[in-house]
Amino acid sequence: MKRFVLAILIFALSAGVTADEGMWTFDNIPRAEIAKRFGVQLSDQWLSHVQKSVVRLETGCTASFVSVEGLVLTNHHCVAECLANNSSAERDLIANGYVAVRLEDELRCQGAQASVLMSTENVTDRVVKAIGDVEPAEATAVRNKVLTTLEANCEQASKQAGTPLACESVTLYQGGQYWLYKYKRYEDVRLTFAPEQAIGAFGGDPDNFQFPRWCLDMSLLRVYENGKPASTPDHLSFEWGGAKDGEPVFVAGHPGTTQRLLTVAQLKTQRDVFLPFWLLRFSELRGRMIQYSKTSAEAERTAQDYLGSVENAIKVRRMQLASLLDDRMMEQHAAAERKLRDAVNADATVRTAAGAWDDIARAEQRYREILIPYTWLEGGAAFNSELFGYARQLVRAADERAKPNAERLREYTDAGLARLKPAVEAATPVYPAFEEVRLSFSLERMREYLGPDHPTVKAVLGAKSPDERARELVTGSSLADPKERLKLFEGGAAAVRASTDTMIVLAREVDAESRRLRKINEEVQGIEAVAQQKIAEARFKIYGTQVYPDATFTLRLSYAAVAGWTEAGTMVDPFTRLERLYARATGAPPFAVPKSWLDAKPRLEMNTRANFITTNDIVGGNSGSPMVNAAGRIVGLAFDGNIHSIAGSYWFDPQTNRTIGVHPEFMRTALAQVYRVTRLTKELGIQ
Repeated sequence: MKRFVLAILIFALSAGVTADEGMWTFDNIPRAEIAKRFGVQLSDQWLSHVQKSVVRLETGCTASFVSVEGLVLTNHHCVAECLANNSSAERDLIANGYVAVRLEDELRCQGAQASVLMSTENVTDRVVKAIGDVEPAEATAVRNKVLTTLEANCEQASKQAGTPLACESVTLYQGGQYWLYKYKRYEDVRLTFAPEQAIGAFGGDPDNFQFPRWCLDMSLLRVYENGKPASTPDHLSFEWGGAKDGEPVFVAGHPGTTQRLLTVAQLKTQRDVFLPFWLLRFSELRGRMIQYSKTSAEAERTAQDYLGSVENAIKVRRMQLASLLDDRMMEQHAAAERKLRDAVNADATVRTAAGAWDDIARAEQRYREILIPYTWLEGGAAFNSELFGYARQLVRAADERAKPNAERLREYTDAGLARLKPAVEAATPVYPAFEEVRLSFSLERMREYLGPDHPTVKAVLGAKSPDERARELVTGSSLADPKERLKLFEGGAAAVRASTDTMIVLAREVDAESRRLRKINEEVQGIEAVAQQKIAEARFKIYGTQVYPDATFTLRLSYAAVAGWTEAGTMVDPFTRLERLYARATGAPPFAVPKSWLDAKPRLEMNTRANFITTNDIVGGNSGSPMVNAAGRIVGLAFDGNIHSIAGSYWFDPQTNRTIGVHPEFMRTALAQVYRVTRLTKELGIQ
């Protein structure tokens, strides 16, 4: 983590990037560099096939089709919500796993959606022209209108053509480019196979972001159309032997967010305000969740998925903060920024961008002023509750539908409402006791940060304690019932205004102040968007377009190779073996091997490769991404990065940054020899 190379930290200073660095959009793959390094020629056919085989899960993960009948491979932790929603006190699918012996046994993942990118369209000129000379503070509103219109027109055109698609606008290069991404969306997603938590997440939080690892972090889903398994001619086959040390590996997936193109002023806000504020809140929240989990077996079960996500996020944020606190990193980033600014000042064709950095710095100061109240109210941190989440969606959906589509909040356009409805009507469980614990904590912290005399705090709590108010809000709401939610969703403004549901009343009560803060934030974002667009245009003019944009949970390709690294003077081997899994087991969580694997041990080959590492550049969102070889065959399943990879939010270090994958041998062993799922092994071509 301590190696900092100027070219690594900012792409603006070079037309190229370091080896293995980059999350490349499929329209801008560096084919020449790949051919030079690995001797591999990626054809248009190869890229198109991989693109249409990769699946975006709306839970924030990636997956891939692995059969002609809609079978989908992803991580175990990516189906945790589906497992939890189909579990009960009597049937814990997270702990015990699930195997659908027959097709009709596959379980519906309520509210789940899967999307496949079919095509893209560059609409930069239309967006830039629409923004024109509007005041920077109004740029966000104007941009949102034109993007909403473009999305709506795109979807209408696809319907008229008989191939309905979901169209989403995508901003790249911090506003330097705008695209329409056109997806085929599946809304019937079912669980086919998931191993026990003990093997799917062997090592638990202590091993998270570590290597060596021994996790069978895999699961299988299936997408359906019209009640039948979907036809998916574009799918990936397995190379069961995996990839050799040094062999090229390509990761195709949807990395969530990186911030490598932020200005120094923006990074300092992250370092000084946002990350410390976030870590303080969530560290205490984790403590509350752990304590609650110890009160009963049912409390442990219902809190497990949420607690796991909190623990993972804390580790990520902690390492992000550590990277930004390294003065050398910040100084080199500042030096890179000064060099680009000097180049702008020296080039008359882009000199209009000279003041852009100062505009962002002033906007960041305004953002700092509203960050805390914005986070609590508009960000919803004060109301940490599934029930409140439903209530806000219902209140805002009712209000926004009364407006023309192009003038609505982006989440509630016609396209947004189409994505929202399945979640509203999904029969996902809500656990009242867990809701009260989360909500009470968030109300306490809102009162602490905003002060007891803040108008919203007084309006929300009145004379009641956070515990009392949380209990009142949870017990007085019927939004756990999907029928009640759907009735309000379809009833519109009249139904929502007439509702006496406690959470609906709360959402209505805090909405005006929340929207006010949102408006200020949008003005800040508008100023920064205009400035960032100027910087991006200058960068393109000076250095060309042979750089990749920050990750935006859109489809990307990373190229690299299988390789270990040197840690504290010791070489880390790129492969782990099944034998060490059993040797490392203690019999107690999180190092307990499940009974199915203990029973199967005598018939297993102990030299089977379990996990492995590559130098691929990935971040969160790539979980579940297929790792493929030059022939386009699966040689691994990405599920994590090592501890050094967390700093990848801000820069990439090829010496230590590693992607961790599940080896195909481990997956084949599990399906064929441990769980013996005959119909799936046959479908996957396992002999």
